[in-house]
Amino acid sequence: MFERTKAFCDSFLDLGLPGFDLAVYRDGEEILRYMGGYSDLENKVKIKGDERYNIYSCSKVITCTAAMQLYERGLFSLEDKLSDYLPEFSEMTVRTEDGIRRAEKPILIKHLFEMTAGFDYNTQSPEIKESIRETDGRCGTREVMRYLAKRPLSFEPGEKWQYSFCHDVLAALVEVLSGEKFEDYVKAHIFDVAGMTRTTFMLPDDELCEIAEQYRFENGAPRNIGKDIYIYKFGREYASGGAGAISTVDDYIKFLEALRTHKLLKPETLTLMTTDRLNDQQKQTYWSAENHGYGYGLGVRCYKEGGKTENFGWGGAACAYLAVDLKNGISLYFAAHLLSSPTQGIRNMIYRLVHAELCGVDDFDSINEDLKRLYKYDLTY
Repeated sequence: MFERTKAFCDSFLDLGLPGFDLAVYRDGEEILRYMGGYSDLENKVKIKGDERYNIYSCSKVITCTAAMQLYERGLFSLEDKLSDYLPEFSEMTVRTEDGIRRAEKPILIKHLFEMTAGFDYNTQSPEIKESIRETDGRCGTREVMRYLAKRPLSFEPGEKWQYSFCHDVLAALVEVLSGEKFEDYVKAHIFDVAGMTRTTFMLPDDELCEIAEQYRFENGAPRNIGKDIYIYKFGREYASGGAGAISTVDDYIKFLEALRTHKLLKPETLTLMTTDRLNDQQKQTYWSAENHGYGYGLGVRCYKEGGKTENFGWGGAACAYLAVDLKNGISLYFAAHLLSSPTQGIRNMIYRLVHAELCGVDDFDSINEDLKRLYKYDLTY
């Protein structure tokens, strides 16, 4: 079983992915664990399945889950102004064709979840560099927000969808609302609850050796860039809610299963989180090709009317990918460690193949047609 899924993953190695590890659960039981390639390409160390990875934007689902737990406790409303909790965001500016002007609309908390607040994702901006310099490389999670608030927004809040620091700001909001460091809150309320013993936003120096070698695809080949989080961790005290988690396949699938079985969020909260929220104007700037057939909810891609699958999830910059299908009881996590991967666009077909093979849906031709149409990729079955 899953021969097409396995063949698809194997093809990633031919495209330049050093290694991968895929886990699929159904109704709480592992039904597929498939891995290939190397965790250390130079020394030909094969993937064993216990590697730790920088999971980049797969961190976002953890962060949004943490914030939604506080929503369940009634500590904020989605319509609340961000500045009610982080005052530095009370007087924002917007960059326009005519120059920088004062923002007319406030940032609401829902905008953080939805990626519609107007922030950008410039990790090398003058404001970020200033935060590093003035805090002597400390860059506390809450502290950095005072610098980020100085940067003009790309557009009025709510006007567009734009991938950005929204979920980093959300992590700082969790700190304010909970009264705990973000990394401490998620450990106590998510990692410990789900049994995730090897996941953290603050990796001790002596545990760096546990991370798989990390690569960046350059000039047609993977180049080793070291094990540290690439560009998104600004300082030693910065817990990036958007890109700062380190985890394993076994740990992350526990997180997905805890979400699916409502150990972390109530059913009605998870429904709210996984319901498409984008209006017609916001959809114009959403990654419709990357997330073919999906809308966007409170921090996750999700099913939209007319879509081909009913899972929710997201992916990471180093090619990790997650999917949860509540209807069919499926959780899926695909781990890799290659930034700028040539497989980044096609990884979202992993779930469609699993779903087709597991649920008996004969749409392999449709999957291949989408691969060819969207990504100029032809998988021979």
